[in-house]
Amino acid sequence: MTQVRVEGFTISLDGYGAGPNQAIDNPIGVGGAELHQWLVTTRTFQRTVFSQDGGTMGVDDDFAARGFKNVGAWILGRNMFGPIRGNWPDTNWKGWWGDNPPYHAPVFILTHHARPSIEMEGGTTFHFMTGGIGEALDHAREAAAGKDVRIGGGANTIRQYLRKGLIDELHVAISPVLLGRGEPLFEGIDLRALGYECVKFVASERAMHIILQRQRHAET
Repeated sequence: MTQVRVEGFTISLDGYGAGPNQAIDNPIGVGGAELHQWLVTTRTFQRTVFSQDGGTMGVDDDFAARGFKNVGAWILGRNMFGPIRGNWPDTNWKGWWGDNPPYHAPVFILTHHARPSIEMEGGTTFHFMTGGIGEALDHAREAAAGKDVRIGGGANTIRQYLRKGLIDELHVAISPVLLGRGEPLFEGIDLRALGYECVKFVASERAMHIILQRQRHAET
């Protein structure tokens, strides 16, 4: 059965999933890169993003690796695809990740502005969805063909799916940094009322890993 999952989404101690002032040379906002120190050195990240051997193993790598298992499709907010706002000025921008993005599956981008799909190297195809989160999830489920759908972010996209009770499981990594401002993950979200419970927590040297699951009896 297809599950809708959030994996490896990192927040600061004060609850922000990205810093302010996102820009082409600052894709996670001011200070945002500090959040992901637990991830970038892992063997999984080095292999998946840079196609390189090496990298650390252990708790952080275990959680990084689980995020790619059984994933058949992704959903991303537009900010996760790029810094451009409003109408697409042209079709030159093809994402933050270069010619071979690390998704290796269909990726559905939430946007208000239509754009033709982009087929990239390595099995990634970006599709631009203008009909909202429900339409994107329907297409992602179909494309996943029985595998899971991973909601990659950002924070606003995750909040939209949480409010509708559409996320089955969240892995949140809490990084020991303070951002002060930025994109809050759980702002306005009552996780308990939505039926989410913490089912696992594991600490590493660089993050606290939390697994939240939505109980099937919960009502939205």
